[in-house]
Amino acid sequence: MNLHVLLVEDDYDLAASLVEYFELEHITCDHASNGVHGLELTTQNEYDVILLDIMMPRMDGLTLCNALRKEGVDTPVLMLTARDTLDDKIAGFNVGTDDYLVKPFALKEMLIRVRALAKRRSSQPRKYVVEDLELDTDTVTAKRKGKTLVLTPTEWKLLLELARNSPNVVSRDQLMRTVWGDEAPESNTLKVHMHKLRQKVDKPFSNALIKTLPRHGFVLRYDDEKNA
Repeated sequence: MNLHVLLVEDDYDLAASLVEYFELEHITCDHASNGVHGLELTTQNEYDVILLDIMMPRMDGLTLCNALRKEGVDTPVLMLTARDTLDDKIAGFNVGTDDYLVKPFALKEMLIRVRALAKRRSSQPRKYVVEDLELDTDTVTAKRKGKTLVLTPTEWKLLLELARNSPNVVSRDQLMRTVWGDEAPESNTLKVHMHKLRQKVDKPFSNALIKTLPRHGFVLRYDDEKNA
């Protein structure tokens, strides 16, 4: 099996050693020295496995992994890190990491783990279903009652975040971080996008799924008693 992996690691000496080792094993390896570049590469290429260091400049590995999962990327992630406490591992698994390898590690063990991960996709959900609404992260499509909803990239991100957390409430801050990161837009921007999203998800149908909870945020669910 010809594998294509992405290594996101800011230690250039370690990265060079890993890239060379992968080449000897006939595995193509792209390298990014920071999380932002790594995220860019995931939008340009398809990978069998992604290897992430945690402590990196510009965007750390946990943030990058979390961003990938929110985008619906189900590529297996192997976290490479010097952090070996249980809390650190739990933090990694909570953002969607599939496996964990503590530095220093044997190259042969790393290779075994990479090949094992490449045989399966991530355990992260690839489809989200809320009542008659279905989101498919493989095709990046949303359907309601079998009808395809034409969404903008921003609307897709908002709806996916609501679906991922349904039936729980998602705060305004969480939604804004998901879509715009640290570059927060004007306070009215989220309201405008949510209004447009409702027009596509709810207006053509008999019952509304997107609810606003004052002072709390938004939630995607169907309420039998009060559908507002």
